[in-house]
Amino acid sequence: MKKKIIIAVIGLAVLIGIIAGIKGLQIGKMMGQKRPVLAETVTATIVEPQNWESALSSVGSLVAVQGVTVSAEMAGKVAHIAFEPGSAVQAGDLLVQQDVAAETAQLRSAEATMALAKVNFERARSLLAQKTYSRAEYDSADAQYKQAVAQVDNLKAVIAKKTIKAPFSGMLGIRLVNLGQILSAGDAIVSLQSLDPIHVNFSLPQQQLAQIRTGFLARVISDAVPGKMLEGPITAINPQVDAATRNILVQATIDNHEMLMRPGMFVNVTVVLPEQQTVLAIPATAVLNAPYSDSVFIVENAAGDNSTAPGKVARQQFVRLGQRRGDYVAITAGVKEGDMIVSTGVFKLRNGQAVAVDNTLAPAFSLAPTPADR
Repeated sequence: MKKKIIIAVIGLAVLIGIIAGIKGLQIGKMMGQKRPVLAETVTATIVEPQNWESALSSVGSLVAVQGVTVSAEMAGKVAHIAFEPGSAVQAGDLLVQQDVAAETAQLRSAEATMALAKVNFERARSLLAQKTYSRAEYDSADAQYKQAVAQVDNLKAVIAKKTIKAPFSGMLGIRLVNLGQILSAGDAIVSLQSLDPIHVNFSLPQQQLAQIRTGFLARVISDAVPGKMLEGPITAINPQVDAATRNILVQATIDNHEMLMRPGMFVNVTVVLPEQQTVLAIPATAVLNAPYSDSVFIVENAAGDNSTAPGKVARQQFVRLGQRRGDYVAITAGVKEGDMIVSTGVFKLRNGQAVAVDNTLAPAFSLAPTPADR
């Protein structure tokens, strides 16, 4: 029995040894083979110089060239409302007529008194010329006539103040009065704003004061009107620098024919300077942003590859970034003109990784992209 057990143990050991030997040979053969390196497919672009407009950026607010809240100048009852809220009006259009019945009756009486005073004055002047009328009586007739004329003018002025008209052409806002309402002096009636053209007020640091002049082009965009850019010249530069912020206030006048921009809106402003700057620009998607530094991947021939079609590897290169324009960012240090860099997919690369360039699906980059392009 013991002999059988010994034979079984020896047989099992031999079997295990054979299996271990076979596996060892297989592992050794696999370790001796060179595993193929898979190249990561990327898109790439050549670093080239671009001429960019020199510009200054700021944020601003839109204000009407002329804007006012039309108010009652005198107390009185609203007898007639002649405008529709939100409508356009011309200068001199009637907005609100206050009750002037009493003033109209008084005006007729005053005009009659003035007519009589005028007749008396002309008679006195004629008699004075004939030396049949005293100078004192003539002066009295003259004074009475002038008083009558002044009374008529005063009543006409009162009626004119109660006949509220648009002081300039523009767009009306929401009506703030109702028919029959008793207005006090200063009560608001409606907002009136001139929308075309429109002013944009913005501030620039005092260091940039020497770079701007009246007449320079200002471009305005707003999130409230996506895809629209309005422009116009700088028309005024404040002569005084704000002592608190050391900024200077600048005003540009913008064409607003479609009346898309409204007073009070927040806008982004770009002042275009006359000179241009040459920069090395790359797509912003080519930059790998990291807390320690920004970097790009330069596509180079693999070292030691002597084949007719050398392989490509991606070398990580730290760079210094400049201004951003649209889909591009300027590089001030780290790459040179003619370098080939990976333009998309940099987040999946590592230094020295094999890559294969395929630009068939490369996106189109633009200095002035629009939402439709995305």
